[in-house]
Amino acid sequence: MTIISAALLLFLILDPLGNVPVVLGLLRPLPPERQRKIIIREVFIAFVVLMIFLWFGKYALDVMHLEQQSVAIAGGIVLFLIGIRMIFPPPEGIMGELPDGEPFIVPLAVPMIAGPSGMATVMLMGTQYPGREWDWSLALLIAVVATAVILLSSTMLYKFLGPRVLIAVERLMGMLLVAISVQMFLDGIKTYVGSVP
Repeated sequence: MTIISAALLLFLILDPLGNVPVVLGLLRPLPPERQRKIIIREVFIAFVVLMIFLWFGKYALDVMHLEQQSVAIAGGIVLFLIGIRMIFPPPEGIMGELPDGEPFIVPLAVPMIAGPSGMATVMLMGTQYPGREWDWSLALLIAVVATAVILLSSTMLYKFLGPRVLIAVERLMGMLLVAISVQMFLDGIKTYVGSVP
C-alpha cells in the first residue's frame, strides 16, 4: 500500500462530504468565525485520536492477545457496516441521533471524523505494516487536511452542490468502502488460513 492509496482510503473512511450536512446542522446557530474555530479544533482532536491508535494500537493488541488477522477481519466488518449505512442511511443519520449545543469532541471529532472504522483502520495499518508508521502518519495528515478543507467550506459546498449531489457522493463513497471492506475481510481470512498449521 502506497502513501497515496492509504490517504485515499482514510479520506473515504473519514467521509467529510457525508459529514457536511451534519456539521451545518450542528453549527448553524453559531457565527461563521466560531464555526471555523470549532471545525479546526474538532479535526485536530480527531487527528490526535487517530495518531494514538496508529502508533500505540499494536501495543493494545499485544496486551489483549489479539492477532492482526482478527483485527483485519473485524476492521473489514466495521467498514462494511459503515459503508452499508452510507448507502442506505437510517432516518437518524449514519452515526445516530446527535445532541444539541456546541459540540466538543463528541460527536464531531469522535465518532464522526475519528470513528470506529478509522480507528480500526489505522491500528490495522500500524500492525500489518510494521516500520511504516511515518508513512501512515503522512497519509493520515493528508486525509485529515483534505477533510478539514471540505468541512471548512461546507456552507459553500452545500450551496454549490446541493443536498442531492452530496447524498449521491456519500453513497458512492459507501460503495467504495463496501468493496474495500470485503477485500480487507478476505485478506484477513487468507492470512489466517495460511498461518494455520
